[in-house]
Amino acid sequence: MSIYEYEEFIIGFKQDVPLVFFDENNDPNRNHGKTVARPCEPRLTLKEVLRASVGVMGESHLGMTEKIVLLKGKICALKRFRKVVMKKNEFGRRIEKFARVSRDCKQLVPITAYLYSKRIKFVVCDYYPMGSLADLLAGARDLGQTALQWKQRLKIIVCIAHGIAFIHSQNPPKDQKDIQLNVHGNVKASNVMINTDFTACLSNYGFVQLVERTEFSDSWQEKPPPLDDQYAYCELLISQKNDVYNFGIILLDILGRRQGIMKKDEMENGKFEFFVQGKERKQVFNVLNVALRCIDSDLEARPTMKQIVIYLGDTLRMINYSNKCYYNVKHNTFI
Repeated sequence: MSIYEYEEFIIGFKQDVPLVFFDENNDPNRNHGKTVARPCEPRLTLKEVLRASVGVMGESHLGMTEKIVLLKGKICALKRFRKVVMKKNEFGRRIEKFARVSRDCKQLVPITAYLYSKRIKFVVCDYYPMGSLADLLAGARDLGQTALQWKQRLKIIVCIAHGIAFIHSQNPPKDQKDIQLNVHGNVKASNVMINTDFTACLSNYGFVQLVERTEFSDSWQEKPPPLDDQYAYCELLISQKNDVYNFGIILLDILGRRQGIMKKDEMENGKFEFFVQGKERKQVFNVLNVALRCIDSDLEARPTMKQIVIYLGDTLRMINYSNKCYYNVKHNTFI
């Protein structure tokens, strides 16, 4: 049910609960490199958020995402968690660290605020009217909407790669070694938000380290055919290698793999859902090579995100590449 429907169940509050907002103009020198959490003025409260909800946008094992319209028409996305696995202070410390990292990278969806109460825990993030990458791909394939052009797909791919690479470059916090700041943990097409210029931002960074996965009924959502087990997202492991694997699955989806219909050999033979020729066709095959290396069953054979970003940069420049595989498995480097 929507968060709005919970209002009648929230009883026993003598005072309304204010959200904790993060300082968007964070100065690392002034604040010793830490994100500052503060009540926002005018303060946004739990009851105001409850009344601002206008509809559910999606649901997952972690929780529910809703669209909220605040005062003066500001639109945000609210991500409400089903089962938080830690107490309030620990939750606050963790979300502050994830918020600081997300503010430092334009390819990550910034975390604006959070609330931790007895019955409801959620975070507030930026809203993207274009929706997710999964929405765009499904809209073209199932609803007859205009398919993405290759240049748009490549721009999205590069943004995703930079976002994951930035996360993987983070150092673990000295005061909380149990937090993995250098792992996203839930990379998939539905967590890639699209801007109007077709740049992309990764959402849900670190959220798998805040909550437990739970079963849920999503019969109200239009579900695609089941994926082949070989090419399904892996959501149970939290590691950089798993992020790389899921990035490879996203690449296959972008290249036209229709949820278990598009076969790998068809893509290798040049059958795509978009038109390309010349240099763009070579770019497509280069990206396919990256995807196949990312989903390699040998964990050590998978490239790092840093290597992928460098390779994609070369792909954009198209310097002396042919339609062969450019990944050196022996030395674990791109050539």
